Amino acid sequence: MRIRILGGLELRSAQGQPVRLPTRKAALLVAMLACGAKGLRRTALCEALWPDRGEAQARSSLRQALAAIRAAMPEGDQDLRLDSDTETVRLVAAPHALDLWQFEALLAGQAPDRRAAAALYQGDLLAGIPLPDPLDQWFAPHRQAIRRKALDLVEQLSRDDAEADGTACEALAGRLLAADPAAEEAHRALIRLRLAQGRSNAALRQLELCREALRRELDADPEPETLALLRDGARAMPAPPAPAPPAPAAALTPPPRGDQPAIIVMPFDNLSGEADGYFVDGVVEEITGALSRVKEFFVIARQSAFTYKGRFVDVREVGRELGVSYVVEGTVRRGGDRLRISVQLVDAGTRAQLWSDRYEGAITDIFDFQDRIASQVAGAILPTVRNAEIAVAARKPPGNLRAHDLVLRAYPRIWSHDAEENGQAIALLRDAVALDPRYGRAHALLAWCHSQDVAYAWSGDPEASRDAARQAIESAADAIADDPTALAAVGAAISLCLDDLPRAASFIESALALDPNHAWAWARYGWLAVYQQRQDEAIQRFERSLALSPLDPLAFNLRIGIAAAFGYKGDYAEAARRIRAVIDRHPRVTWVYRMLAWTAALAGDLPTARDAARKLTAANPHASIEMMRRSHPGRHSAEAFDRMIEGWRLAGLPER
Repeated sequence: MRIRILGGLELRSAQGQPVRLPTRKAALLVAMLACGAKGLRRTALCEALWPDRGEAQARSSLRQALAAIRAAMPEGDQDLRLDSDTETVRLVAAPHALDLWQFEALLAGQAPDRRAAAALYQGDLLAGIPLPDPLDQWFAPHRQAIRRKALDLVEQLSRDDAEADGTACEALAGRLLAADPAAEEAHRALIRLRLAQGRSNAALRQLELCREALRRELDADPEPETLALLRDGARAMPAPPAPAPPAPAAALTPPPRGDQPAIIVMPFDNLSGEADGYFVDGVVEEITGALSRVKEFFVIARQSAFTYKGRFVDVREVGRELGVSYVVEGTVRRGGDRLRISVQLVDAGTRAQLWSDRYEGAITDIFDFQDRIASQVAGAILPTVRNAEIAVAARKPPGNLRAHDLVLRAYPRIWSHDAEENGQAIALLRDAVALDPRYGRAHALLAWCHSQDVAYAWSGDPEASRDAARQAIESAADAIADDPTALAAVGAAISLCLDDLPRAASFIESALALDPNHAWAWARYGWLAVYQQRQDEAIQRFERSLALSPLDPLAFNLRIGIAAAFGYKGDYAEAARRIRAVIDRHPRVTWVYRMLAWTAALAGDLPTARDAARKLTAANPHASIEMMRRSHPGRHSAEAFDRMIEGWRLAGLPER
């Protein structure tokens, strides 16, 4: 059996098949034993895993979990076994059977294999696994110690890779920064690597990213060691090697089993004129969505991809900035009822073209084109991925292409975080559902827009907007069974303006089951955890969304979500600090002043709180405590909402 606890929690047989334990705590027990290589006392295991049970009951639960683990281990397995007595339990494993032990073994000794160790570090210990407080506290020092080794490793790799291609260092730094954008060692490694490659401008850009992250996350500046790299690093580093010639497409082999290739679909070039820009963007969004449902891929969200729109970029630069291996590029030309789409798949490391094709036909063929493009891109990267594994076959395109066109026009307004733009989106979506009453996505996005009117206090009549959202939710519910974006929109709308969080969770979880790379669904899943008082899970979900869409223009909403989680946990000062950092960069997002008002007030910073309340009422004259009672999504959590009301009163927000 093989165990992975870096970047998640996974047990597999020697043949690569998943091994499932009967309970989640049994799997977490395996992770605890992996961290305690010399063995752990039964008492400590019981206290961490079953703190709410008596000693006898907890020991019985431990015995059952150990029996389940032994039953899952193949009989006679020489690589992995459990040793135990009446007081202690110990996991005995060959290093290759456990990624953490293999990671540490590769770094030990006289000749450490740093590149192999970097490949094993797929993320923080148990990253993405929700943990209750006692267990989270138990794992925290182990997580910090392992992360410290990874940070030291990435810096050492940046020195080793000065005379190599830098691939191992780039990949490890990307994983470290996805988990912690303020990891200065990872920024420093990338700066050192850029200088070694003779790319001083890229090194300077990396320093600015580092400076921005440190100020945003820690209110700090880069260390002198980091700044010194750009003063004298260029002279100290050897000249970069000549680039290797591109490998022919036929010579390229798919990534090894278990590795997730990362891919980005770039904005396609619009050859039809400015009026068709929204249509071209819609084609790209659908292809991105189809590819992201292939569970073997890690697909960068379209919001990050669209930050490159309108400018020339080298695919190698994209690969380095986002840690992707493959880039999809293309052009779209529409003329009357005819459509031509040209697409190519490029290896981001070598610039070699792996596959290309052109699709021509009637505009009514667009959905078939999108599915075929996604299937062929998948087949070019991983021959083991069959067309049927792209979960688009059952998706039914809208019956009315004019309705689809209206939804595409609504998209940029839906994500604007602006009351007027949101109203324009509502008008377009109403027209779409009038043309095609069975168009589930249009109903779902309409529900989301109405819920934004309620939650962000944009509506003068929140009850009317809530009723409109409810009607759109019910109209969408029967028509979106296989559409992740629509499922996420309905779940998000329910979580914002209705009082049924379990139903909201069912929609969002269905979206993620269909499309595990759906960045917006992960974002709304994070907000749902905030409302459910599961703040540590919320932060993990927001971080997952940020990893999927690192350049997302709406990333501020995720950072607000992380700040909200700190506020709900009672760390008001940290919440207020994070919110101020968002406001400094996004002053037009005025609804967030309501959060700054209550967190700053409860942190004891009344001047900031009162200033925030004044700015909130100036931007929205309807804002009041009474309106918050009717429209704020946090009203689901009575205890937390009572604290918010206390903070708003201290900040001077009017009662009515």
